[in-house]
Amino acid sequence: MVGESIYPMKDVLNVIEDVPDYKTFFTVDELKASSEKLAHRYSDRVEVLNIGHSRLDDPIEALKIGTGPKQAILFAMPHPNEPIGSMALEYLSSRLVEDDSLLQSLNHTWYLIKCIDPDGARLNEGWFKGPFTVGHYARHYYRPASYQQIEWTFPIDYKTLHFNSPLPETQALMSLIRKVSPDFLYSIHNSGFGGAYFYISEEAPSLYNGFHQLVASQGLPLHLGEPEAPHIPKYAEAIFKITGAQEEYDYLEQHTREDPADIYKAGTDSFAYASRFCHPFGLVCEVPYFYHPAIEDNSVSDMPRREAILNSIESEREELNFLKEQYNNVKEVLTVISPFREAIEEYVRFFEYHLSAEENWARTELGAAEKATVAEEFDNMRIRRFYQLFPLSLFIRLLESEMEARGKSSILSSTYSNVNDAFTRQVQGFETEVDYQVIPIQRLVRIQLGSALIASKHVARPPGS
Repeated sequence: MVGESIYPMKDVLNVIEDVPDYKTFFTVDELKASSEKLAHRYSDRVEVLNIGHSRLDDPIEALKIGTGPKQAILFAMPHPNEPIGSMALEYLSSRLVEDDSLLQSLNHTWYLIKCIDPDGARLNEGWFKGPFTVGHYARHYYRPASYQQIEWTFPIDYKTLHFNSPLPETQALMSLIRKVSPDFLYSIHNSGFGGAYFYISEEAPSLYNGFHQLVASQGLPLHLGEPEAPHIPKYAEAIFKITGAQEEYDYLEQHTREDPADIYKAGTDSFAYASRFCHPFGLVCEVPYFYHPAIEDNSVSDMPRREAILNSIESEREELNFLKEQYNNVKEVLTVISPFREAIEEYVRFFEYHLSAEENWARTELGAAEKATVAEEFDNMRIRRFYQLFPLSLFIRLLESEMEARGKSSILSSTYSNVNDAFTRQVQGFETEVDYQVIPIQRLVRIQLGSALIASKHVARPPGS
């Protein structure tokens, strides 16, 4: 059941309408410089907390603003190819210190981390300034292996899964979580292509209309295609329950014959960790860079949903086999220690398990026999092709780093040519077939900021209300 929002949309819109018309994303250094300037100008209102260092010894800072009784931790770029949240916190930090009435009305003490993974963010900065096309984004994309992602390296002991190797960045966040015991925890992610959708930690019908209205206010669609994983519970249209490593383990246990601990080599998420010490309300707001109106079309297509899913799995398996073949050609001659190599190695190791589990689910799930909606068909037949670009790009960057370090060889050059040609063909095919739209950064920031305002009011409501 969807209830009325406890935070009138006019109040949200009054705050978010002043978000600047950002044309590009800030680099790590630009975010740092802006924080330093804000803290210097408002030294009586902003405290800069050095909470840790990255693996490459970059300091990680949190801005502490306000003295409200509720504690909020908001952190951006838990995945370093997702900088929209950094811009949302860039604006929120300045707005909170300049708008005392807003700060007081929200009733929180705010801990804002604009970039929790500076090392990974720097490897994405090649696309931060545009041009904002699918091809340019994919070509300069970087996302680490799961065991090197801040969001998925929190400790966990569950059945046969035992992970206790948190990254330095994760340790910094763990320390802050233990110190603060947040009432509100916002891990700010974003997607690449599709529509807007949300994860929350509990059923909260009073939030659903507000989230939906917020997205509509910016002229964007809700994501009505497939959920990110079949096992994720759905509360309302485009609103899902936050899940972690335990749910992923159970899903793999049900749909593969392997020990999930041999497949899943990472840890759990920030909300699961925080829940060991306190009872926070968790929020994730996913908004994309690119979209197509088909992603919100709930009319029935001509294709069974199972067929759409299995077709996409077949396509992804073909790409995986191609990438495995190309990687096997060069893996014995690779010498450079590279984050790109670790990402590719995990992809070729893990992705077949992922596809096999999804295939088993699709063949056995009764609901998959129904006709797909237009949104579900588009998600499977088009958007999944968008995400197939990234392993190719990571492999290209791996080969480039190797050749830059030790020079070209015939095997490196021929493999580079094969993979680069495949990447170019796929980009050209996607951009020819899909008339996508690029979403202005301002609208994306407004949605992520607005959802934080709505959730914070939910957290600050009187007990029993």
